[in-house]
Amino acid sequence: MKLAIVRQTYNPNGGAERFVSRALNVLAQDTTLDVTLIARQWEDAAGWHTLTVDPPFSNRIKREAGFAEAAAAHFAEFDIVQSHERIPGATIFRAGDGVHAAWLEQYNRIQSPLARWAQSLSRYHRYILQAERQMFTHPQLRKVICNSRMVRDDIARRFGLADDRLTVIYNGVDTDYFHPRLRQPSLRAKFGLPENAPVLTYVGSGFSRKGVATALRAIVPHPDVWLLVAGRDKHAGKFQKLARALGVEKRVRFLGPVADVREVYGSADALILPTLYDPFPNVCVEALACGLPLLTSHGCGAAEWIHEGKNGWVRDALDVAGYQQAIGEWLAGRAAGTDYAAAARATAEPFTLDRMAAELQALYRELLR
Repeated sequence: MKLAIVRQTYNPNGGAERFVSRALNVLAQDTTLDVTLIARQWEDAAGWHTLTVDPPFSNRIKREAGFAEAAAAHFAEFDIVQSHERIPGATIFRAGDGVHAAWLEQYNRIQSPLARWAQSLSRYHRYILQAERQMFTHPQLRKVICNSRMVRDDIARRFGLADDRLTVIYNGVDTDYFHPRLRQPSLRAKFGLPENAPVLTYVGSGFSRKGVATALRAIVPHPDVWLLVAGRDKHAGKFQKLARALGVEKRVRFLGPVADVREVYGSADALILPTLYDPFPNVCVEALACGLPLLTSHGCGAAEWIHEGKNGWVRDALDVAGYQQAIGEWLAGRAAGTDYAAAARATAEPFTLDRMAAELQALYRELLR
């Protein structure tokens, strides 16, 4: 069976790209599949064919439209095309980035009226919204892979897709590579953390969207709690300034992009991600696999896995008081001996890479029948 996976570019820190890499690595081991990656740029190309599609572009719209047109020209060469981009005509679309309209609605919550007005006039956003609708309503589209029920229900509501065209396949994780045994006192020393302090970590780019400001404000009333912030953001200085203004600068470490995120998980006790909109971040399943309970938002697909007070807490992305209260509960539970690490690990353990691959392979066989 000739299978094409479509993703425009590779960013080693990107959650969608990490999913594609994991899927490719597993699917390439299946001798019944002839796997080709269609991409403009990709760094890791071992174990599968790579078809480079790199038309020139002069702006964001031409970048997206040019790649979509050039990639779609090859779709007829394959039995199944699984696209991770909003390109009409694919057999399968994996909605790893969720629904663009939903993302805009959530992002508007933290924008000024002037910024919201400018966004409503953006030709780029109008292009993405149009491409998304054309893709979801295209007759060639047979299945949509959603990485959370949140995304599945949103697509069904907005685009009228029937239940049998929507399937939820959660992100898989290497449960041996991400494991509670990563916790090492030496890692805390590397980041300048007290050995026994309760440590929260945030991992991800896009600090405004994913709630770094809320995380900083959440630790203010808890003087023993430290925060690691790992990830790239061109406005990181703004958040460092906020940490100083809040009086928590000495308890916060801005690490920038890290070479091995496992060192961050191994230094922390919990993950905090008050994100406005995230269909299902890989960092959540990775952190849970490492035994870190999760403090996240209703706009995060991983909230579906959370049992309040057992393996995490869920609050509105902008509910600072709610996160402060959740941290208080977490600290009280730690003092009482609650084993949050075991509950977090047990949550992630079923969602292995092998399970993800088996679910994808079953979907392909269903479509070929």
